[in-house]
Amino acid sequence: MYKHFIFLGICAIISCSSFAQSSFTLQSYFESNEALDQAVEEALISLTPEERVAQMIIASLGKLGKPYETVKPLIQNKQIGGVIFLSGDPNDFKTQIDEINKLHDNWPMLMSMDAEPSLLNRRMPGTPEMKPTAELKSEEDISGAVDVIDSILNHVGFQQNFAPVVDLSANNEAIGNRNFGLTAEEVLPRATQFIHETQKDGIVATAKHFPGHGRVAGDTHKKLVYIDGELTEVDIYRPLIESGVLSIMVGHIAIENNTTYGTDGMPATLSPIIVNTLLRKEMGFDGIIITDAMNMGAVAAIPHSGLLAAKAGCDMILMPPDELGVLSDIMKEMESDPNFAQQIDTSVRRIVRLKLCLGMSFI
Repeated sequence: MYKHFIFLGICAIISCSSFAQSSFTLQSYFESNEALDQAVEEALISLTPEERVAQMIIASLGKLGKPYETVKPLIQNKQIGGVIFLSGDPNDFKTQIDEINKLHDNWPMLMSMDAEPSLLNRRMPGTPEMKPTAELKSEEDISGAVDVIDSILNHVGFQQNFAPVVDLSANNEAIGNRNFGLTAEEVLPRATQFIHETQKDGIVATAKHFPGHGRVAGDTHKKLVYIDGELTEVDIYRPLIESGVLSIMVGHIAIENNTTYGTDGMPATLSPIIVNTLLRKEMGFDGIIITDAMNMGAVAAIPHSGLLAAKAGCDMILMPPDELGVLSDIMKEMESDPNFAQQIDTSVRRIVRLKLCLGMSFI
């Protein structure tokens, strides 16, 4: 009888612990939650300094990314914290994600994709062809698109969607038909609905491309582009932040002829004025700030760009050409700069908190 009660007690403890962890949702992220705060601290204690920094690095997989054989050792050695999948069969992606999740019991990987309505079928051939984002005008259109996208992402095993595009643009070179319209009055309600319904389905939404790519000429995939003067698109992010968007992607866009927010010829992703001062402090965003892809023409040639993005205040470094180089750069800088080390600790806390809210476990 005594042993029986001990067994029941142990089961109750395990059950309560499991319930506490599983009770975290994406809606918990911005809430005051002592249990979640404690879970974050326990997860951090379980990680080495290098493993903490690795949480910030997102590698690429797929036909347009790196081969699985290249990325697999980075996962096995706990040197990256997530993967973005670029173009491939959804069944193959599901198989790879299932295998990745089995490599470690307590090394949760964040799986992500550019699953914009305009890009879904191109990123995963065989999935339904959808209306481009620019043609999603009604609430019914947006709900239908989100339902299709999220059901696919949840089935395959993705937790983050790098969507929606909230740039204000009619049809420029880089954005095309990937956004909701030309004006804030068009874009804001549609983007807000897309974000809300995506995150309600348990997938992290990502508003992009901060501080605004819609009214600039050129394509950051090819070269650095410039905002000349006032930041005319940035105000759309304020209500999105207030309504709870979890992630914002910063674009490789330089700002010139602006005495307050000029970036001295550097992309916004590498600018503390844009990332830390404007987005983090002035706009009050405490979610995940992620770079645009670091292999793009606008930034790839800049030495130590991953480190510079981290110093600017970005929490996640997306698709750096050299993941181990970024890991080494950040570790070295932390050793020589206590303030930077504290900043990285804060970034990692945000990432760990997000993963716990997604139901992941570090222990």
